[in-house]
Amino acid sequence: MIFKDNKVYDNLKFLALIVLPMGTFISTFMNIWGISYAEQVQATFVALDVLIGAIVTVSGNAYKKSLEEKSE
Repeated sequence: MIFKDNKVYDNLKFLALIVLPMGTFISTFMNIWGISYAEQVQATFVALDVLIGAIVTVSGNAYKKSLEEKSE
């Protein structure tokens, strides 16, 4: 497992599933009101979400594998 603490994992998962997808709302709002750099803001949120999602997935898979090994 990548994280030794469940709190870190849970916080990153919350960030990836709830907070960062709000970038779509933010960039849509920016486009509606003609605020500059809406596309760059959305791309940044998406890139961060993909990175954190990958880290959380790898950590979750490693944790599941360690549980399977303990049960054998």
